[in-house]
Amino acid sequence: MQNPRSRLLLHWIPALIGIGIIVAESTAMMSAENTSRWLLPLWIKLFGPISPAHWAVIHHYIRKTGHFAGYGLVSLGFFDSWRVTLEHRWPEMRVRFWYAASLALLCTLLLASWDEWHQSFLPGRTSSARDVALDFCGAVTAQMLLFCIVSLCRQEQPAACSP
Repeated sequence: MQNPRSRLLLHWIPALIGIGIIVAESTAMMSAENTSRWLLPLWIKLFGPISPAHWAVIHHYIRKTGHFAGYGLVSLGFFDSWRVTLEHRWPEMRVRFWYAASLALLCTLLLASWDEWHQSFLPGRTSSARDVALDFCGAVTAQMLLFCIVSLCRQEQPAACSP
């Protein structure tokens, strides 16, 4: 049987890794100019030459998709962390699910807000409330997908699909 503290720590590792990735990506090294240096050659290798104007649009969407998906994954990491952290306080999964999802969304919103605030001090980086909104939308979408998957699994196999 696993030590409860070890179990709790193990379930916080994905969220902590997600935070670490966000912190690393919040540097000047991951500015649009710098990511274009390695994404453009990769794009050309996979799909062929592209005009600078078209690349600017595609690069923008690649970066914004990264925001959406990345913060969605971070939100799922936070969800799992809170789900396990709260299991003694709310043993019923339905109640715990809502608390864990709410706390995951709050943590993700705070992290996204910190990220944009931090970027406002870095040369070559921009800070945008729109990015915070996009990040939060990614988190909400991930939580909604998780809810749908868990709901579908519970209809099919009540014990086998609980997160």
